Amino acid sequence: MENDWDKAIGSLSKIKVFSNLNNDSVTVSGEADDLKCIGIGTDAAVFQSLFAPAYAFKIYAKEKVHKVKIEANVYEILGDSPFFSRCFTSDDEYLVLSYEEGKTLFECVLQGIHIPEQVVNDVEEARAYVRNKGLNPRDIHLKNIILQNGRAKIIDVSEYTIQGNDFRWEHLKKGYEQYYHLIEGNSVPFWLVEKIRKWYNQRGKNSSYEEFTKNVIRLVYKK
Repeated sequence: MENDWDKAIGSLSKIKVFSNLNNDSVTVSGEADDLKCIGIGTDAAVFQSLFAPAYAFKIYAKEKVHKVKIEANVYEILGDSPFFSRCFTSDDEYLVLSYEEGKTLFECVLQGIHIPEQVVNDVEEARAYVRNKGLNPRDIHLKNIILQNGRAKIIDVSEYTIQGNDFRWEHLKKGYEQYYHLIEGNSVPFWLVEKIRKWYNQRGKNSSYEEFTKNVIRLVYKK
């Protein structure tokens, strides 16, 4: 019996994804008229098919395809949860996930869309749920959280088998509590958000959260 997502399989074979150095976003090669790229990360690109719009197809870079089985297994462990996408199946290079409507928090910041406190509470609850399943909720950031009907939906679980805390969410939560009121309802320029993101990724262990935020504040008010 054919599944709805099978309608997109032929087109997916026309797309190739390649990773880049310095943790830069992947490069996509090839095209198909019925596929729309809806997301690009450092390991994979995500597509939606005109013929199967209820699904999101996450195609991993050729150098990162070993992560497909890892992420599929994480979804299986997580099971049915309102906080995460659903994984229907996987192949050697891609996952078939539920397509999730809404803006990422990254887009919300750029467009001045209000991010309610309920989103923060949802992520906290989702992280507790992940730990209860024996996994480790890592790599939770603005591009991995969707604002959906006033609630949070987390769309990337690929690092949940990795040990250690990357503190991304803790720092985001603290930043929301301390500084979000300063930008709430206002569009933040893309160049500024990208600069802050790159600073954060490069800061290493030599910069505390407090020192980092002071540098950001100096940058903002200098402009």
